[in-house]
This record gives sequence, structure tokens and C-alpha cells, in this order.
Amino acid sequence: MRTSESISDLVKQALQAAQSSGDLPQAGEVEVAIEKPKQAEHGDFSSSVALSLARVMRMAPVTIAEQIASHTPSSTLVNKVSAAAPGFVNFTLSDTWLVDQIERILSEGEAYGNTTDGQGIKVQVEFVSVNPTGPLHVGHARGAVLGSGIANVLEAAGYEVQREYYVNDAGAQMRVFYDTLYARFMQAAGADVPLPDPAYPGEYLADLAAEIHEENPDLAQSSEEEIKSKISPIALERTLTEIRSVLSALRIEYDNWFYESSLTAEGTLAETLKLLDENGYIVERDGARWFKSTAFGEEEDDVVVRSGDHIPTYFGTDLAYHYDKFIKRRFDRVINVWGADHHGHVSRLEAAVKALGGDPDNLTIILNQIVSFKNEGETVRFSKRKGNIVTVDELVEEVGADACRFIFLSRTANAQMEFDLALATRQSSENPVYYVQYAHARLAAILRNASEQGISSDGADVSLLQHHAELELLRRLTELPDVIHRAARNLEPHHLPYYAMELAKTLQRFYEQCRVISDDPADMPVTKARLRLVEAAKTVFARTLGLMGMSAPERM
Repeated sequence: MRTSESISDLVKQALQAAQSSGDLPQAGEVEVAIEKPKQAEHGDFSSSVALSLARVMRMAPVTIAEQIASHTPSSTLVNKVSAAAPGFVNFTLSDTWLVDQIERILSEGEAYGNTTDGQGIKVQVEFVSVNPTGPLHVGHARGAVLGSGIANVLEAAGYEVQREYYVNDAGAQMRVFYDTLYARFMQAAGADVPLPDPAYPGEYLADLAAEIHEENPDLAQSSEEEIKSKISPIALERTLTEIRSVLSALRIEYDNWFYESSLTAEGTLAETLKLLDENGYIVERDGARWFKSTAFGEEEDDVVVRSGDHIPTYFGTDLAYHYDKFIKRRFDRVINVWGADHHGHVSRLEAAVKALGGDPDNLTIILNQIVSFKNEGETVRFSKRKGNIVTVDELVEEVGADACRFIFLSRTANAQMEFDLALATRQSSENPVYYVQYAHARLAAILRNASEQGISSDGADVSLLQHHAELELLRRLTELPDVIHRAARNLEPHHLPYYAMELAKTLQRFYEQCRVISDDPADMPVTKARLRLVEAAKTVFARTLGLMGMSAPERM
């Protein structure tokens, strides 16, 4: 159980006891929020429930707080409960309980921090889902890291998570891509074939077409239809292979790659439109089929099947895709991580989910804002070796996956961010990525040094840990379950890098004030106890870095 959850239970028990004894009036169901006090002297946790009960109970909030404090049952968790104006109940954790958490951390290991908040809830996180028409642009990197970070914390919070990439292998953009690919293929064969209008820009496609032609030179003698049928799947697979490789370098893996084309091939699109039509949400107008978005407060209806070629629109296939998510695959919750340019698509998709019989409250669309890059104060682009595209693989090559992940996770999705390339590669405490990973490496070095001297933590008496820096570090270590809970509840993985930085700072103070391995044999009991604390701290650091998708180096 999370520490804040245990404190909340104590407050609820105190309220019930105070009401049963008549010291406080009945107030019905009460929600007890637990917070961290802004000032350390006020304790480790605080509840403002007395302030919210004042009007219902018709009592001064400080009086309610005093009654809650006096009726709080004794617990090994806390050693002090006090009331403070204007109506707070403050809790100070027991030193004995704190040192006991060392064994809990070590026994749970890689599972430490996990919660059961999402037990039995099936969640899908869809992210990146870029059209397979070329390399991933750096603008996609933030959404990639954010989506995987969200999936990681949800999984740690007990949810059944599926990570999905939606492959847009159908639709207008792919037709332009394939038409341009054909022209480029024929040009590589020496034929004077003009580019279509519109054509897909960039040198990537010309290089890919030339590569395919080199492998299949005789194919240029075939009909246009046959050439397209042969080279299109090759181009699609190679582009997807490159996307997979780049995402893998960012330590991003998917549970499922869902192809847009399957929506038509397997009849899901037809099934979706039929359901909407039966429910009165499809109208035919000007030769096209429209979804009645106006029935849900939208300003205008949306085309789902175009007139003329009768090809579904992007929104049309999106309807079928979310029908597949909610109705066919029965996800309890769906989370889409999109770029900020999709803002206008959000409300109409929520309307569509409602029309399909789903609950739009179970659809969460996160829009991640743009990223700018600078180096030594100057705005930069990496190169132009692939047209004008600044690619993710160039970014990873420049600063490394660890820096990418930490920095992209360090801000909320709705905040624009500036990525400082020089800082990301600097090996100093100024670089938060280096600072956090160095903290883990330092702990590994301490344990390595102890092992070389034949010293272990076996038989350690952790009750000897009484220095304020030791207890401060323990307090920080026990926060991870609450950090995971908060990050999963709010879909805000930025709490992880913030926590990692605070943990590293706390470790630094411990390191400065408490020598772990003493030269004095008489200090061996304290050395063993501190080694045990170091083992626990290393476990928590590794767990936190792992949740962020970062490596936990043993040496730096």
C-alpha cells in the first residue's frame, strides 16, 4: 500500500472514531486527500479534510483537525500526529517504519513502487502512428517518448496495457506516396516519367525507388499496374522497418502494429458505417456520406466517404479504428498521443465514440506541443541529408537515447519545450541526465568498493540508521509508489524525472554527510547498515530509470 494511502486510512479511522464518540458530528461520505506539506517542520504528510468539513459540521476547522489528531489510532507508520491552523492534520513518519522499508524495497526489487490502482482495467495507448512515407521527424520523438512513458507508468500501476502503432497504409497520402514511388522508380530506370501532381516531396523516396529498381531492374518493363503492385509493399515494409529500428533505438517497442488497410479488408469500416447509419448518424449529401457531427454540438458535419471514388476519409477510417478499439477489442480505456496539429480532430472523435455507443470519458487524447532545439544559445537543425527532414535517428546519434527520453519526459505534454543539445551531452552536474545516472553509478561504485574489501551488508542492523541524512534518503525512497500513482492517475510521466532529480540531490547530501565505508573496524555495524541503505537506494534509482526507459549505468 502507498504511504499516502495508509495515512488516508488513518484519517478515515480517526473521523469514524470521533463521530462514534460524539466528538464530531456525522458528515456522510468524506473524501480524504493527502498532501506533502510545503514546510518540512510540518511533518511528512498533511490532510486538509477539516477545512472541507467545516461547513458541513458547523465547527471551526482547527477544532475538527484537533479531534482527528486526538482520535488517530496508534500505528507503526507514524510517531507524531498534530493539528495546525487553519485546519491541517500533520503526520510525521516513524523512524522505525522508515528503516523497515529497506527490506521491503530489496525484497520487491524491480517491482518496487508498483500499485494495484488499475487492476482489471484494460488500456490501450496508441502513439506515434506516423504515415509510413519516410523517416521519423524529430517532431515525432516527443510523442514517442511521452506515449511509452505513459504506458510504463500505467503498467506499473497495475493496468493491463497494450502499446499500439496505427499504420496509415491506406488513404490519400499513401496513394500520392505510391504514385510518386512509381514515377521515381521509372526515372531510376531511365524513363522520362513526370512526377504526379501532387507528388510526395523529399529525396528519401527517390533513394528508396532507386534501391528497389537496382534489386528489380527487369520490373520496369511491366505495366504500371503490375509495377505498383510489386514495389508498393516493398516500400511500405522497408519504411516500417526503418521506423521500427529508430523507435527501438529510443527504447520503444510495441505490442501491436495495427494496419489501417485491415479496416476495409476485414469489413470493420462497413460494420461501423452500418451501425452509425442505423442509429441515424449517417446522411448522404452531394454524393458523399457524412457523419452528423452537428448532432453532438459540432459546427458542421464531417465527410466519412468521399463522392466520386467512394474512398473513406481519414476521419472515416478513424471512426472504424475506434469502433475496433472500444467495441470489438473492448478496451476499457483508450489513450491517443497526438501532435498539437490534431487539435481540431479531438471533439469530433469524442462525438463519434459516443455515437458508436462508447463513453467518450474513456477516450483520452493527449496533444504534445512542439519542440525547438538549440545549441550554445542558437536555434539549430541537424542536417539536410534526407531532404529537409530532421530525423529522430540523427537526434539519437547526436545526444543518445537516455538524454532524449529524460528531456522529453521532463515537461508536461501541453507545454512547449526547448531541447538544449549542448546541455544534453555535457558530462557535468549541470546536465540532469548525467546527474541522475551518475547517482546510480556512484551507488554501484560504493557497493563494488565494499565487495573488493570483503565487506557485505549481511546481518546489517538497520536500526542504527539514525542520522538525519540517512532518514531523509529513506523518506525519498519511500515516495516512489506515490509518484507512480500520481503519474498514472494524471497521465503525467514528467513526475518521474522530477523525482529522479530530487532523489539524486538527496543522495548527494547523504554522501556528503555520511561516510558509508569506514576505516575503523569499530564502525563496521554502521558500515553494514549504510551499505544496506545504499543497496535499497540503488534499487530505487534503477527502477526509476527503468520506468523512464533509461539505462542504469554501473560505471561512468
